[in-house]
Amino acid sequence: MCGIVGYLGHREAYPIIVEGLKRLEYRGYDSAGIALFDGTDLKVSKTKGKVADLEEISDKEITKHGNVGIGHTRWATHGVPNDVNSHPHVSNSGDLVIIHNGIIENYDSLKQELIARGYTFKSDTDTEVLINLIEDVKKQENIKLGKAVQIALNQVIGAYAITVFDKNKPEEIVVARLGSPLAIGIGEDEFFIASDASPFIEYTKDAIYLEDEEMAIIRFHRGIKIRKIKDDTLVDPYIQKLQLNLEQIEKGGYDHFMLKEIYEQPKAITDTYRGRLLRNEAIIKMAGIEDNMKKFLNANRIIIVACGTSWHAGLVAEYIFEDLARIPVEVEYASEFRYRNPVITENDVLIAVSQSGETADTLAAIKLAKSKGAFVFGVCNVVGSSIARETDAGAYTHAGPEIGVASTKAFTTQITVLTLMALRLSRAKGTISSSDYRRYLLELELIPNKVEKALESDAHIKIISDIYKDATNCLYLGRGYNFPVALEGALKLKEISYIHAEGYPAAEMKHGPIALIDENMPVIVIATKKGHYEKVVSNIQEIKSRKGKIIAVVTEGDVQVKELADHVIEVPETLEPFSPLLTTIPLQLLSYHIAVLLGKNVDQPRNLAKSVTVE
Repeated sequence: MCGIVGYLGHREAYPIIVEGLKRLEYRGYDSAGIALFDGTDLKVSKTKGKVADLEEISDKEITKHGNVGIGHTRWATHGVPNDVNSHPHVSNSGDLVIIHNGIIENYDSLKQELIARGYTFKSDTDTEVLINLIEDVKKQENIKLGKAVQIALNQVIGAYAITVFDKNKPEEIVVARLGSPLAIGIGEDEFFIASDASPFIEYTKDAIYLEDEEMAIIRFHRGIKIRKIKDDTLVDPYIQKLQLNLEQIEKGGYDHFMLKEIYEQPKAITDTYRGRLLRNEAIIKMAGIEDNMKKFLNANRIIIVACGTSWHAGLVAEYIFEDLARIPVEVEYASEFRYRNPVITENDVLIAVSQSGETADTLAAIKLAKSKGAFVFGVCNVVGSSIARETDAGAYTHAGPEIGVASTKAFTTQITVLTLMALRLSRAKGTISSSDYRRYLLELELIPNKVEKALESDAHIKIISDIYKDATNCLYLGRGYNFPVALEGALKLKEISYIHAEGYPAAEMKHGPIALIDENMPVIVIATKKGHYEKVVSNIQEIKSRKGKIIAVVTEGDVQVKELADHVIEVPETLEPFSPLLTTIPLQLLSYHIAVLLGKNVDQPRNLAKSVTVE
């Protein structure tokens, strides 16, 4: 959510910043802006809308020359999306400029104090308050920008990643973070600043990720100094070698990132279990589990915390852990978990699941669990992310960059990691026989090929999508392992097509939702052979008798449902715990094609952000 890009060096800053902002569009935004220092003065251009709109306006408003600049894509919090509320924001003197991700919770009281001291405000944002607070501290204390930023940040409450520039010191940029990611790319006599590494990947592979409550003063020809915001202590910078490459963050011939990522799932699942699933040796090898086996085996329960799609993956994991490893599991929305005064003990294991590794509510849940003495295990996709650093141990999904806002391969790779964990623990606990264990390993290894097979229904699904693209409501039904898949399918349709959809356990249909069913209501039913098949068939008959339109996801070769459903989408047969990895594929494609046929912005749906780094 929101995107920061900055440059200080020997190149022209404008093209680097604009291209960087385009690479951060996946994060979700409603306005964009840029500030450049052209050698004599600060030039600012900003607008409601897309980066393409910013380019058009910048052509008319500002020079594109200068070796230092900052750019921003904003997701509105304080103040509606408009030109004035867009970032960057300039201080009253016109000397200081800032871009900011996050929320300053005490901005109103700070604003009133500044107004009393003669400051005026053009926008409704908390960010304009922050830059004027920094300016006020700088003037009152007669200190340098870096020190003023530090003092000001010790007065604010909230979350932030900020980049600040003083036009009177054009060879210096100050950055800081608390709760929102910020990376610094280090080139040869040049520096890049961004919310993640994608904007500067072709320029350097060396990056520093600021930790919470750290700030950095970046000086041209003089390097970087990192300090703790609270106590001013110096921090030795840890420079990471980036594994990301440019090809991974480009569309590669696909019309949309979402479609590319749907089709990447066979490889992503393989990459996730590669080196962990050693079928010939009948071994699952995960260092985070092996090193902490006693914690898991002695746990009274496992608590899974997540948001959105990751929460749905957690629901699938609940079935798998309890079914195979016989460990009690509770799945919680991270946003609710942190506020409801949960009972947490030292004998609990908390598993935090997040694609980005930066989800604010999930991070807060981690900190709460750790404060109560629980063991915390992280599952995320982004190496070096906050969740990877905050947890006691963890496992990466190895899905590769996911640019589309609506998660697809994140879901299937999270399920893959959690399945590996459940299988390893079930073997350690002796709750699964050796023969069944080997059978599961063999079948899991075959899943990528079966996902490939499921993707072959793409053209058929596109035809179905054209029939139902004008529906205003949809119902998704599943039982057992596929109930969370129904929830996820409904979420995907809502996210990118803006069609109202609900997911339900199939048996719950007659406890209310059945009242909605008529000849205009498409009902998507997951009816695979494994898991309560006859019960689901009965539910389908109930829908049919009320003239509902039935789209059924079935096992290859199904006959019974085919006679009842209006449309059938086949997936290969697999063991029941692995069925979500296959049944979710047609639901992803269905939502994608409906959204495309409706002319929606598939990769950047309205109001949504890829990484939710504020509450």
